[in-house]
Amino acid sequence: MTENEIRAAVLAALKHIAPEADLATLRGGDDLRDALDIDSMDFDKFVLGLYETLKVDVPEKDYPKLFTLDGCIREIGARLAAGAR
Repeated sequence: MTENEIRAAVLAALKHIAPEADLATLRGGDDLRDALDIDSMDFDKFVLGLYETLKVDVPEKDYPKLFTLDGCIREIGARLAAGAR
């Protein structure tokens, strides 16, 4: 899976939990929780959406790696490359 495909999946999962958000203004280093005004329950739904779409399991201890768009793409890409499912 390419970085662009991962980015598209991440943005789709974000759009699902924050439909009113303008994702075009989201920068790679922005904290997703602050930028999209999502709480911990929404963040859990976001991670679940990633799992359902990409079949990549991210343990809760690694959630901080997903807090930014760039970090999320990097972590999901690494897990996909390593075959972590």
